[in-house]
Amino acid sequence: MKVIIAPDSFKGSLTAREVCEAAVAGVAAIGSAVECVTVPMADGGEGTVQSLVDATGGSLRRATVTGPLGEPVVATYGILGDGRTAVIEMAAASGLPLVPEGQRDPLRTTTYGTGELIRAALDEGCRKLIIGLGGSATNDGGLGVAAALGARLLDDAGEPVCPTGAGLARLRRIDTTSMDPRLRETDGRVACDVDNPLYGPTGAAQVYGPQKGASPEAVRELDDGLRNFAAVVERDLGVAVADMPGAGAAGGLGAGLVAFCGARLERGVNIVIEAVELRQRMAGCHLCLTGEGRIDGQTVFGKTAKGVAEVARELGVPVVALGGAIEEDAPGLSECFDAVFCTCVRPMTLEQAMAPDTAKKLIGFTARQIVSLWIAREKPIASTGRS
Repeated sequence: MKVIIAPDSFKGSLTAREVCEAAVAGVAAIGSAVECVTVPMADGGEGTVQSLVDATGGSLRRATVTGPLGEPVVATYGILGDGRTAVIEMAAASGLPLVPEGQRDPLRTTTYGTGELIRAALDEGCRKLIIGLGGSATNDGGLGVAAALGARLLDDAGEPVCPTGAGLARLRRIDTTSMDPRLRETDGRVACDVDNPLYGPTGAAQVYGPQKGASPEAVRELDDGLRNFAAVVERDLGVAVADMPGAGAAGGLGAGLVAFCGARLERGVNIVIEAVELRQRMAGCHLCLTGEGRIDGQTVFGKTAKGVAEVARELGVPVVALGGAIEEDAPGLSECFDAVFCTCVRPMTLEQAMAPDTAKKLIGFTARQIVSLWIAREKPIASTGRS
């Protein structure tokens, strides 16, 4: 029997690779009749770099870049096993956790450090980029990324504008003639799992600005700034980003990466599925195990486990999901998975369940029971001798 194990991380507890290792350890107790294929997964959010590096035999890199408030930070990115593809989480350089709570203000923060990570990847020889959005402290429309890569962002007087959220309203002209020429030969894919437009009631500032520390006045200023940004981008770069689904992701960075880097916005889990060659590795398997820390109504809306399940369905492979917690009446779970199992097999606190050693044992035990049951269903039923 061949089992593919393709989970997301159990956030706050185990990485996707550690979940794979725990499941394999549990299944190993069944014996040599079971072959396990492990594929750590992600959906473009937190943990994507580690999962893709683990799944492809790649390596991690570290670079000192500009943090959201202009201070130096050490950020990690990955080079995949092909040696040509870099994977970057924008939050590593421009994320909300990098800004102390009392200093959070998206009028002041910048994505400049994310642009520096892109440049570092280009210096490594990478010409394929996977950029995960999410967890941003910023609302600058990608002005920081553009500035770091050589764009000139000018005001009415022809002076440079500060590449922050506050700079959006002052922007009058964009000059990309000095941008890094290597971008023209680079394929950029942006993992984006929201469809918010750039501005307006469902745009970047109004929906996500308050979470990043924006006051009501700042939200209005940022929203107006993004309107201005969209107009200047369309006039100077010929790219219409105002109504583009996903343009508002990460404070408008979705729009910025399309406009300045020629990148494409895509569903995050689909990018990961392709990068780790999930379809090829799942072919010929008899059972698929996937999962995440909590399985609930959000799971079926484009998250990792749903993406894995879709591939399994395409290939006719039964798929079972494991979760540290399960919302048992969540709509859509039974249509998405053949079965869903909770790894918590006894009463315990959340802290106990998330402790890494405990979580590994629980995942291993649950994976072993699922695979054992699957093997048992293939055995012929012994005759009782009764007619």
